[in-house]
Amino acid sequence: MTASTTSSYGVRSSVAPLLRVAVRRPLTGGPDVVAQYEAAHWQTPDLDRLAAQHAGFVQTLRDLGSDVVELDPVPGLPDAVFVYDPVFVGPSGSIELVAAKEARRGEGAHLIAGLESAGVPTVGRLVGDATADAGDMYWMDEDTVAIGRSYRTNQDAVDQVRGILAADGVKVEVFDLPHDLGPEYCLHLMSTISPVREDLAVVYEKLAPVAMLQSLAKRGIEWIVVDDEEYVTLGCNILAVRPGVVLMGERNVRTADALREKGVEVHTFDSEQSDKGEGGPTCMTRPILRA
Repeated sequence: MTASTTSSYGVRSSVAPLLRVAVRRPLTGGPDVVAQYEAAHWQTPDLDRLAAQHAGFVQTLRDLGSDVVELDPVPGLPDAVFVYDPVFVGPSGSIELVAAKEARRGEGAHLIAGLESAGVPTVGRLVGDATADAGDMYWMDEDTVAIGRSYRTNQDAVDQVRGILAADGVKVEVFDLPHDLGPEYCLHLMSTISPVREDLAVVYEKLAPVAMLQSLAKRGIEWIVVDDEEYVTLGCNILAVRPGVVLMGERNVRTADALREKGVEVHTFDSEQSDKGEGGPTCMTRPILRA
């Protein structure tokens, strides 16, 4: 079952109505802050434009009916704007993850604190040698989470997340990601797929795990193929705000047109600056409550 609308938290879907969501404003400042972004592997951002585009993105979320919990920037952690990754929220609350990327260490604790202040309990934390980003995790259905085993998410993390989610009757399907550009670069499972509604997703087939594509086909889920050019501008990074209603970067015109041909309602925002950190609308949101 989906989360109750009388609750303030609970997620069992990647496409159910996004009733409540956390975001974090980007870190801004002078040349020292720009250097922090570059050290975290961003292309050099224009911080004023980044802040303005992020504010526009947040306003669009509100216009589409989401209750947005805005969190403050975290000094020294420019990637903290990408709030999807440090924590995974399930039916009963948050799981604090541990980043493999050194520049992201510490984000989980900050986000957990923000979510707890917003009334979301913490139900588990990764321990030992486990590392994971939630960008390697999405809901295939209300009882199944897909986890990508990657340079960011290791087997220890898969085992621990599986155990935590089992308390809510949730299963895990694991898919191995390719080497691509190697461990210094970001390839998440959700770099290759974004669910749009129960029977539709967008997919970048060239890097998508074959076993995941086979699982989608077995479930009767159709997908729209993102081309090489729009993959680079994060055309495969799309946020479902409710089934068949999405928010995506405005530069990905061909993917948007293909979605509209499938009856999808498409909303766009200027993602040019956040794209420089390889983070789209899914990355910039941490769903707290989906109906």
